[in-house]
Amino acid sequence: MKAVILAAGKGTRMKDLTQEVPKPMLKVQGRPILEHILEGLKSAGITEFCIITGWRAEVVEDHFGDGSRFGCRIAYARQTVQDGTGKAAEPARTFLGDSDFFLTYGDILVRPETYRDMRDRWTAGSFGALLTVTEGQDVTQGGLNFFDDRFCLTRLVEKPSPAQLEDLRQTGWLKPGDPVWYNAGIYLFRPDLFEFTGRLQKSPRGEYELTDAITAMLTAGKVIAGLKIAGRWVDVRDPAVLASLQG
Repeated sequence: MKAVILAAGKGTRMKDLTQEVPKPMLKVQGRPILEHILEGLKSAGITEFCIITGWRAEVVEDHFGDGSRFGCRIAYARQTVQDGTGKAAEPARTFLGDSDFFLTYGDILVRPETYRDMRDRWTAGSFGALLTVTEGQDVTQGGLNFFDDRFCLTRLVEKPSPAQLEDLRQTGWLKPGDPVWYNAGIYLFRPDLFEFTGRLQKSPRGEYELTDAITAMLTAGKVIAGLKIAGRWVDVRDPAVLASLQG
């Protein structure tokens, strides 16, 4: 099993902080966010990584090199066009070959145990993919997920509007007191993901959406496992969040 980390974006909400470095290289407690993610994945037994770079790619590549000083192997692939999450992992296809892989955004921090929990669930079943979720987030800013009694995905609604949320309540999808599961941005996939990303059309937002590929996988009969993240989950989305992590 390998890992792909998406680190191509500038992170415009970080304003001046990302003029010289990409957001995943901003430091949390003295180390780049990306380094925390890599070390967490290593704790789950992952030693082969591909980091997708773009904005200020040389900052990432100069820091991590070939990975040898971190006890792993790191390859790089450039995302030259930033056209959405659906195509973001495609530069890593050659690196991945026929390997299953973790896919994570380069600004999501979780406890190392999360990656091990993901791997345990993955190996315990026969799944087409696995996605992580968390509670207590504003689902209009991300993906809203629904699961069956095995905690396998039944439906995914990307960034639902208030009107869509009301319709989901009226039709019984959202029930009072039930958890509202927010897409946490860390996945496990098989290489056939690229069959689905390769057929994506741009969304109304003008981007290729990874969640559209996941919905297509569901339609094709793939079983997609869910996993609730236990403990810390942080989307380092803006300077205030970054500052809160420095204590």
